[in-house]
Amino acid sequence: MKRAPLMIANWKMHGTLAEAVPLATAIVNGVPRIGEVEVALCPPFTALARVGELLRGSSVALGAQDCHWEIRGAFTGEVSPGMLVELGVRYVLVGHSERRHLFGETNERCLLKVKAALAHGLTPVLCVGESFDQREHGETWDVIEGQLQGGLEEIDGPVVIAYEPVWAIGTGVHATPAQAVEVHASIRRWLGEVWGKERAAAARILYGGSIKPENFLALIGEDEIDGGLVGGASLDAGSFVRLVEFAAETVS
Repeated sequence: MKRAPLMIANWKMHGTLAEAVPLATAIVNGVPRIGEVEVALCPPFTALARVGELLRGSSVALGAQDCHWEIRGAFTGEVSPGMLVELGVRYVLVGHSERRHLFGETNERCLLKVKAALAHGLTPVLCVGESFDQREHGETWDVIEGQLQGGLEEIDGPVVIAYEPVWAIGTGVHATPAQAVEVHASIRRWLGEVWGKERAAAARILYGGSIKPENFLALIGEDEIDGGLVGGASLDAGSFVRLVEFAAETVS
């Protein structure tokens, strides 16, 4: 079963308005209008409103890089799911490895965010992945299973999973297709056990980690890989558009 590919640009902490506007414009103008491929841009919070205006009426969706799990409250510096919905956001990243490792985000908090996002009509993209040491010690699946457990089995909604091996993020080293497929297949088997085979078969599992036009075609050609969560390469419109075109080739 080949699911509709999803390509997400995660701009991280890059992009003033002066930089985000032309980048978003170039991507919107360059991305082919192919219904089988979904595309989303996740700019910094400060650019969400302006980029959202540019995307309105286009084939590109707006995404956010994080959200809190509460509706409102004394949470200085945080953004609620409702605030994102008000700006037209459709996707929200949850548990990116940089959030987990730099800001102490726990598995429990990530699942609270997944539930909150779904409750507000957002599609959460739950990020999972192991470090280099964990892979070297044969702990890859134990780590990822721990990131999935604790509530995901109770969730009823369109959750996207993004496998991002920590050792591949921003390092220039990417997982081989065989390494990525092994983990994606394990995730889908686990989802089949807790969600049922039909729902698991329909779930989209993305790959992320040093994705570039030079390496993505071999990855997206695998049936288990349903798209990409793209970091650095999404800061160049031409590179990101090329990645989307590669994804479109798998369904054309």
